[in-house]
Parts: sequence; C-alpha cells; structure tokens
Amino acid sequence: MKNLLPTTNKVKITGAIWIENHDGSERFLGKGRIQLLELIIEHGSISKAAKAMEMSYKRAWDLITSMNFQATKPFVITQVGGKSGGGAIVTPEGLQAIEAYKSLQIRFQAFLAQENS
Repeated sequence: MKNLLPTTNKVKITGAIWIENHDGSERFLGKGRIQLLELIIEHGSISKAAKAMEMSYKRAWDLITSMNFQATKPFVITQVGGKSGGGAIVTPEGLQAIEAYKSLQIRFQAFLAQENS
C-alpha cells in the first residue's frame, strides 16, 4: 500500500469503523450510535442525550429503535414518566456493545498506526 502513497508526509491512511448488515442495507453500530448510548447513560434520558449531540429527539429515537430491533436483546429501554418523570437506561447488552465497539476501535487505530508508520 505504501507504494501507492505520495512520497511526502502530507497524506495518511484514515478510516472509520461501523458495523452493518452483511448486505450493507442497514447500519447497526458506529461512533455516533455509541456516543448516543454513552450520553443516555450520562443523562438518563433520550431527549437530553439527543440535545447533547445536537440531534433531534426523533432521530435519536430512530437510532435506538434500529439498534434495539437488530440486537438480540434491546440496548436501551425506556421508563414511563411519573412523579420524577420518565427516562431511559442502557441495558447490560448495550453496555457490552459499547465495550465491544471500543475494543474494536482500539484494534482499528492500531492497524491505522501500523499502516501510517
């Protein structure tokens, strides 16, 4: 691959990791979805997580619905409002997905570093 790159240091190999259906028809996990899950953990709310990402609530809900539908078990569950209001929690399966994605991301960054050295 290095023979294809210019001889200057003005370029580098970069990329992003996402997990999708084998036919490429639908994305399952990626950096943005992981960030959304982490913000739900932080805020305890889909709407607050969406706001922190400058994303519409509908978009956040659509991403959660997509992940929950594709996963073996839901990654996020909601709690009905009440005296203290509703909320959302990331399930143990969602937490495992976050850790697995981060592990994959570390390996991917190591690969990029190796290719750019």
